[in-house]
Amino acid sequence: MKLKLITITAVLCSIAAAQTNAAPPTNSISARARQIHDSALIIDTHADTPQRFLDEGFDIGSTDLNDIGHITLDKARRGNLGAEFFSIWVEPETNQGRYAKHTFDLIDSVYEQAARHPDRMMMAFSTADIERAYREHKLATLMGIEGGHSIENDIHLLRDYYRLGVRYMTLSWSNTNEWADSCGDINDAKVQHHNGLTDFGKQVVLEMNRMGMMVDISHVADKTFWDAIATTKAPVIASHSSARALVSATSNMTDDMLKAVAKNGGVVQVNFFNGFDDETFHKALEAQKKDVDAATQKYIDQMKAQGKTPTYIAVDRIEREWMAKIPRPPLNSLIDQIDHIAKVAGIDHVGLGSDFDGVSGATPQGIDSAADLPKITQALLDRGYTAEDIHKILGGNLLRVFREVERVRRQMETADAK
Repeated sequence: MKLKLITITAVLCSIAAAQTNAAPPTNSISARARQIHDSALIIDTHADTPQRFLDEGFDIGSTDLNDIGHITLDKARRGNLGAEFFSIWVEPETNQGRYAKHTFDLIDSVYEQAARHPDRMMMAFSTADIERAYREHKLATLMGIEGGHSIENDIHLLRDYYRLGVRYMTLSWSNTNEWADSCGDINDAKVQHHNGLTDFGKQVVLEMNRMGMMVDISHVADKTFWDAIATTKAPVIASHSSARALVSATSNMTDDMLKAVAKNGGVVQVNFFNGFDDETFHKALEAQKKDVDAATQKYIDQMKAQGKTPTYIAVDRIEREWMAKIPRPPLNSLIDQIDHIAKVAGIDHVGLGSDFDGVSGATPQGIDSAADLPKITQALLDRGYTAEDIHKILGGNLLRVFREVERVRRQMETADAK
């Protein structure tokens, strides 16, 4: 899982979790569910696999049957995953003074994977590219920056990232930056907050609109959310968030927020992390906090004493060991989240934002990789969702929002030219 700010709310916002406990067998996929799933353009908006590309030298084309990661090209193909937004996430504590450099390194790692497997994946920068990749049976490979600290308070860097293919940015991660408050440290008196977005933060949102970069409100503080909604001229996304009415994690969204996203025309992409989807798991995670913090801090201190940088892979290994002690909830916990958001915000405003490779083994029973996505389709079908509704959830809603963001970009370009 991701290295994190060592605070309780940051843990609740970002901590990855449990290694697989013995999961019971899942129901088989019916012919009807298989037909619906295989005919869908499936889009997932959040995977942290670039950390593996960079830190581990991981190859997405790996055929290692013992690999515990969520995404490989084979797993994506088995799950009919059509498009993936890979997360460009820069851990803020260990990368101080080089946020931009690490951002560029992660972006480069994604391009290198696409160059290594041109027959099976392609870089995508638009809705048209996603659709073309789908026709060519390739994984559409997109990128989203997770955390506004990556722009180092420089609008020029934001534009550079867009030119390199970044198509959404999460305004904050679990750390408050100089222009946007985060839910991860909003109650930390030692952190300087801004009561939401600063004037520069609002400028960032409008610049994202102008370029055609989706505004992502996952991880932001509540006031930051409302400021973003009031500022943006285009629909927003929550790239990997769930509902606070079901689980009290501060990174989750209240029903009022869900309704505001619907009014804005945006979409909430449901996170697969058990700590955001299941209240029992969430409470167990909170109770385990001190032990997890102590184990990870010991490793970080040892690395710093040796003049080395802590790695994502090592921290992930430590936390897998601790989180394995928490039983995995059933798949219904995830489906309940999708169902709740569909009922509150509407069927046109919910999708999938897995957080694959960012939540370690802390996904619900039966969801061990992208290959298991058909189980979500089966579960939705079992709850009475129609094929049309399921196609919207699997990717149609995100594609609609992305297309509208592109339309707003063209509209603003035309207005600027006059």
